[in-house]
Amino acid sequence: MRSIFLIVTLLFGTLSIYAQTIMNIHQNNGTILQIPTSTIDSITYTIPNQGVLAELTTSPIQNISNLSASSGGTITSSGGSPLIQRGVVWSTNPNPTLNNDFTVDGSGIGSFSSELSNLQEGTTYYVRAYAINSAGTAYGDELNFSTTPINEGIISYEGAGVELDGYLYPTVILGNNQEWMAENLQTSIYSNGDEIANSTSDWSPVTTYGVWANINNVSQTLYPYGKYYNWYTVVDPRNVCPSGWHVPSNEDWNNLLNYLDPTTPGFPVEGQQSSTAGGMMKTVGEQYWLSPNGGATNESGFNGIPAGAKILGSSFLGVGANAFWWSANEYDNDNTYGWFISLNYSDTSIGISGFKKYQGVPIRCIKD
Repeated sequence: MRSIFLIVTLLFGTLSIYAQTIMNIHQNNGTILQIPTSTIDSITYTIPNQGVLAELTTSPIQNISNLSASSGGTITSSGGSPLIQRGVVWSTNPNPTLNNDFTVDGSGIGSFSSELSNLQEGTTYYVRAYAINSAGTAYGDELNFSTTPINEGIISYEGAGVELDGYLYPTVILGNNQEWMAENLQTSIYSNGDEIANSTSDWSPVTTYGVWANINNVSQTLYPYGKYYNWYTVVDPRNVCPSGWHVPSNEDWNNLLNYLDPTTPGFPVEGQQSSTAGGMMKTVGEQYWLSPNGGATNESGFNGIPAGAKILGSSFLGVGANAFWWSANEYDNDNTYGWFISLNYSDTSIGISGFKKYQGVPIRCIKD
């Protein structure tokens, strides 16, 4: 009896040892590789064609309310491996990640839209698009915006910016869904790359083509005032603004003014208008404006600067006192004037009138 028990014990012990010393590797062709574990030094594995991170940008924030907003992104490269998830992330702190709030908006390259919900009113948020592939999580550029407090009138937040002639212009998006450059134009080329003529002399003989000049004809004054352009630059079909942007028309200006102050008559009513809109468009303080820079709040984010205008020859008007910008519409029927809009240092009003087309006025561009 003892012999039988000993034989059985040895048998089961041998089987147990054998089972513990064999590694079974199941291949996808149905075969099994059996390798004694005593012969294995280490185990490694390789993921073929892991690729690189995706490339993407974050879409401008729109439709901002006190509790929600919309954004999205555009994925231009998958990084060489399939995209398994995309969306946007957001946080009240910079550089949000998937550890914060996020959306899931499909997969694959191309553009997508995202809805940010359950936000807090009157709060600043930071937003980035994201895309996940086998190499990891890639993030787009960071944008920020502020939800509106209840009954807040003007919505204004930073856009993605736009580049022309090697310079990146900041942009501002308003609650009426207009996106404006937040600086005066300073390009010396049209959007197709053709040069705009430069002239420091009298522009009155110029009646068919565009010209530009710096304030006081000095390049050091370029920023933040931008350049002066005659009205022929404004309407040149080669487009002085970046591709997808244009010089604002009377209608564009009216949409802005009526958003800031619904009582503003706007174009084509000439003269001083609104008791508030001008202050909402002017930069605050007296770094650029003459004292008292009355009522300036810049709550629109428009960053109006008093660059003045070029009148005749080397004569400049209103630097420090007035901000002027061209409209793309003609002022009169005899084809000698173009409409402009102006701000002044003393109060919060808006001025609307006409300059002769050969005179030099700054330009602000608006997105199509």
